[in-house]
Amino acid sequence: MNLEALISDIRKHPGITRKRTISDVLHFFPKIDQKNILASWGEDAAVIEFGDSVLLLAADGIMEPLMKTNPYFAGYYSVLVNIHDILAMGGVPLAMVDVISMKEEKICAQVMRGVEAAVRKFGVPMVGGHTHPDCEYHAIDVAILGVAGKNEVIYSHTAESGDDIIFAMDTDGYFPEKLPYAWDTTSRKSEEFVRRQMRIMNEIGKRGLVNSGKDMSNPGSLGTLGMLLETSGKGGIVDIDLIPRPENEDLTQWLKAYQGFGFVLTANPKNSEEIINLFKSVRVDAAVVGNVQPGSKLILKQGNNTGVLFDFDKDVIAGCKGPFVTERVRKKSENVC
Repeated sequence: MNLEALISDIRKHPGITRKRTISDVLHFFPKIDQKNILASWGEDAAVIEFGDSVLLLAADGIMEPLMKTNPYFAGYYSVLVNIHDILAMGGVPLAMVDVISMKEEKICAQVMRGVEAAVRKFGVPMVGGHTHPDCEYHAIDVAILGVAGKNEVIYSHTAESGDDIIFAMDTDGYFPEKLPYAWDTTSRKSEEFVRRQMRIMNEIGKRGLVNSGKDMSNPGSLGTLGMLLETSGKGGIVDIDLIPRPENEDLTQWLKAYQGFGFVLTANPKNSEEIINLFKSVRVDAAVVGNVQPGSKLILKQGNNTGVLFDFDKDVIAGCKGPFVTERVRKKSENVC
């Protein structure tokens, strides 16, 4: 596929286009001053000041097609996607609650077996929630609470011009049957190993190595980068040929895939080697794939060809462009190395 066709395909990816509804609902929420809320919309988790630390609060739900195709993985991923939101912020996940809506007991049992497997695998407890046992549909939604040091949080809105763009991806995985955009890297690995992987983002946050970050979720690697740049009010350029990728996997499918363990980071170039080595220590492939630039365009490069994937003066992914942070966080971001 040539670059022009690749860009067109990625722009139409439902994992990206469905994010636009975020901007449609934002105006419904009244703005309430609360000094303890340091950041909200545009981040993977809300950041709430709590003494010398911050609480990280997030929630996520599973798309209906996954519930229909593989209820077990729907339950499993309902846990994993929430854990990723806390890890992306440099935090440590503490506990979760769930809301399960079910029509058939058989489907419910499969979903809950997936939830059970993920709770055992990642060691984050489910401590409560709510059930709807008499619905005409099936759904699983999870909310999660995490914690981080106040100066260790990794935000999405703080990318700086000149930053290296780093893609970190566990390429040791597979696409489960009938799930062509869900790259599974955790279900077949040991509890000990995946928990060691989980701690890496917290270590990166503690060392202050990055300026911004986000987990690679349903929009895929480039869509996730687009959300980060949109929130940061920046542009960027990415060389597709530098993106880590397993052998024999289709490029377009790979770029649109949800990653079982994958993160987009931006950092001062002097820190890139240390970041890459930290990921390497837990068998995650990481590479500098481009850099953050002033302006509004995310440009893709492949060989001698270039093309604009997003222009945030015209395009909307989620519509969060950095106004949902307190002045204290904004001033801090201006001094990030």
